[in-house]
Formats: sequence, structure tokens, C-alpha cells
Amino acid sequence: MFPLNLPPYSFKTKKTTDGKTLIFDRLRNKYVALTPEEYVRQNFVEFLIQEKKYPASLIANEISITYNGLKKRCDTLVYKRNGTIGMIIEYKAPHIDISQKTFDQLAVYNLKLNVNKFIVTNGLTHYCGEIDAQKATYRFFEEIPDYDKL
Repeated sequence: MFPLNLPPYSFKTKKTTDGKTLIFDRLRNKYVALTPEEYVRQNFVEFLIQEKKYPASLIANEISITYNGLKKRCDTLVYKRNGTIGMIIEYKAPHIDISQKTFDQLAVYNLKLNVNKFIVTNGLTHYCGEIDAQKATYRFFEEIPDYDKL
């Protein structure tokens, strides 16, 4: 589709009868519409699994939550081995700049989920960090941690 700031990965794709391209999401075990944001998601999930050793069985895409009566959908959640959520990930298409609005969107999800680690990426720029809710502060990491560092 287009180059990302990630290693290259291969994916199964197929065309629908009306000409739309679908990509196979191995976490959801189904084909989904191949949008620029979905392309980032699929590549980033592969990066986590293959390069950072995140267990595929502990990653979930498109998780619905309800906050203040509104239904929201988190792009990806990474679970710790004890079943608690270890990280929340928000994706944007490569042509979308990551802005304060992106971090605000993540913060709304986190009011419900109370996760201390996060990643925001558009496939070109990746931000990873940790939130200290008690102090209402955050810090960014130099690199995305391996799974065993969650």
C-alpha cells in the first residue's frame, strides 16, 4: 500500500465483488476493509508480535467500551498474562498527523480503562509512554518495550 516506519510484512488480501480490498486480521480471524488506518494497525500488530514478542493471544483489536453512555471503540488492547490490560494503542492513517487531539482521544478511553502504558502511531511516527494517574503526568519511552517489560 505505502511504506511505513516498520519492517515489511506480508498479508493475505482479497477483493470483494464490488472491488473493495480486504485484509486478513489474524487477531479477529476475519477479513476487514483495507483502509489506510487498518493497514497501519495490521503492520503494527505484526511488529509487536514478531519483533517485540507480544503473544498474539493477548492482543485484541477493535474493543468496544462504554463511557458516559457513549459507545467507543479502542483500536488495540494488549493484555498482561494475569488478564489485566497492559497497554492501549491508538492508530491513525499515515497522512494524519498525530496531534493533541489524538492523545485526548486516548485519554477518554483511558478514563474507563485505567491503563498506564500507551502507544499512538500513524505508521510513520510512534509515541509510546506511561501515564501516572496519581500525579497526572506522563513520560515517553525511547523505544517500544518488549512484551516482558509491560
